[in-house]
Amino acid sequence: MLRFKFLASAVPLFAAAVFARAEIGSVSHPCIALGDTSVALTSLFWTAGVHVAFTDDPARATVRVQITEDADAADFAVVDDGLGSEPDSCQASPSTRLVSIAAQPVDGGQVVYLSSEGPADYRIYVRSKTFSPREAAALIVGARGGHGRFQAASL
Repeated sequence: MLRFKFLASAVPLFAAAVFARAEIGSVSHPCIALGDTSVALTSLFWTAGVHVAFTDDPARATVRVQITEDADAADFAVVDDGLGSEPDSCQASPSTRLVSIAAQPVDGGQVVYLSSEGPADYRIYVRSKTFSPREAAALIVGARGGHGRFQAASL
C-alpha cells in the first residue's frame, strides 16, 4: 500500500515535469534567435528568467517600445509568412532565455509602454501571423534586459 501511495504522489510530479519540458522544448511560442542564444516566450511563469509586464501609463514604464510602420526605422523587425517560415531558427537549448508576460509588474521585472508614438527605447516593426506587437516587444525587452538607448540617455 505504501508503494501505491508513493506512486500516486509521484505521478503528478512526473506529469508536471513532462509538461514543463514540452513547454520549454516547444517552438510554438514566439521565439527569436540571437547569435548562439534564443529568446522564447513561455506561459510557465516559474520557468521564465525574465518577466515583462505592460502598462498604459508611460510614467510607470521602465522601457518604452514604439510600433513603427517603417521597417527601416525599426531596431527589431518581425516579418514572416506564418508557421514554419524558419523551423530551425529557434531551437531550445540550455542557453535559451525564457520570457513571460506577467499580468502585473514583478519585482525587478520590466514594465513596457507600447505605443505608436515616441520617444522610445526600441522601435519595432511587426508583420506576422505568429507574433503580435506585444509579443515582439516582450521578446526584444527580454533579450536586452530592458536597457535601451532612452534609459542610457536619461542617466
